[in-house]
Amino acid sequence: MDRLSRGTALNGNIRVFCCRTTKLVQEAVTRHNCLPTAAAALGRTLSVGCIMGTMLKDKKEKIEIQIDGKGPLGMMVVDAYHDGTVRGFVTNPYVEVYKEEDPQKLDVGKAVGTDGVLRVIKDMSMKRPFVSEVPLQTGEIGDDFAYYYMKSEQTPSAVSVGVMVDKDYSIKAAGALVIQMMPSATERDIQIVEEIVANLKPVSQIIDEMKDPAEIVKAIFDDYQELACQELSFKCECNKGKFAIVLSRLPKEDLQEMIDEDHGCEVICKFCNTKYHYDEGTLQGFVNAQIAHEKQQREAAGKA
Repeated sequence: MDRLSRGTALNGNIRVFCCRTTKLVQEAVTRHNCLPTAAAALGRTLSVGCIMGTMLKDKKEKIEIQIDGKGPLGMMVVDAYHDGTVRGFVTNPYVEVYKEEDPQKLDVGKAVGTDGVLRVIKDMSMKRPFVSEVPLQTGEIGDDFAYYYMKSEQTPSAVSVGVMVDKDYSIKAAGALVIQMMPSATERDIQIVEEIVANLKPVSQIIDEMKDPAEIVKAIFDDYQELACQELSFKCECNKGKFAIVLSRLPKEDLQEMIDEDHGCEVICKFCNTKYHYDEGTLQGFVNAQIAHEKQQREAAGKA
């Protein structure tokens, strides 16, 4: 099971989040048929999304992450929730780009691009969501979120994310490590964190070797105190009933066209790639309901 560990270290002067997301990234990659570079980019964003989601204080809150660097991947969107569930998609999952200087390494930055923004939308169950965005720095995801935390939340943070794609395109390891400085952090604490980050192995390699997030952080910080742990998973909130409501509100002319030409329709959820089929009779029911509603309105207007 994928899980997240969060706690403090360096005498409580930093807080640390570490998550293993191998299974949920694999599910996302399988659902969207991602090629390796797209898998790495989406997996990194899902991993950070898990951490950001668990930072929410209420189960009614939600975070939406949007990344669009105008690269061949197109836009990535990830929704993250308080309960440790995430979902997400990339516009073009069929991207496989490697670094020119090292053809064995995926070039996530080039695939994502840097001519765009990282946008975070926090739905706090208020009238309007809180929206914050920063220009993309490298497109490598980790650097971009570190910049976001500094500029938008004024929280100096080290963000390491990684996805290890195996030769058969399966996800061998995935996860993220976020280290944030507390207001009480000293210059020495900052120096220690900088030295650790500079010498840190790729996080995907660490997760492949050690598996457990809490043990990973304990190997980095001797005084790590775990405050909470949480299971993580890929989960989409879509269902056939929700899409039926959307369909029923389409203009009856559009619905009639689907009936006449296709004798039904198929709706695909962009977040999880689940397909829902609606037959001719269901669509005709939507049309009849609209006709009946329009008749009632005309009759009511005539009586007025």
